[in-house]
Amino acid sequence: MTIEEAQQQVDQWIKTVGVRYFNELTNTAVLMEEVGELARLMARTYGEQSFKESDKNRDLGDEMADVLWVLICLANQTGVDLTTALKKNFEKKNMRDATRHKSNEKLK
Repeated sequence: MTIEEAQQQVDQWIKTVGVRYFNELTNTAVLMEEVGELARLMARTYGEQSFKESDKNRDLGDEMADVLWVLICLANQTGVDLTTALKKNFEKKNMRDATRHKSNEKLK
């Protein structure tokens, strides 16, 4: 699935199953909630926190997909073509960071 197809499929799902998009501010808050759930699982899986019983059946990929889903919702609502935005972001990073990381002593 391409990013464009994902944006189209999320839009179709929202309009047929989800009734309508939550407003942009609500979806921003939902995005923060989803990022928090992902961070919690990362801290327990790769960090030093121990798992609580309620965390044990969580799936890392599913948590990441939840974040992506809401981000796609926000892109759709605000008219952002994520494919174009990501391409531009790569261009920016390639120009700005062409030698930055290679010359970073902390990364060697």
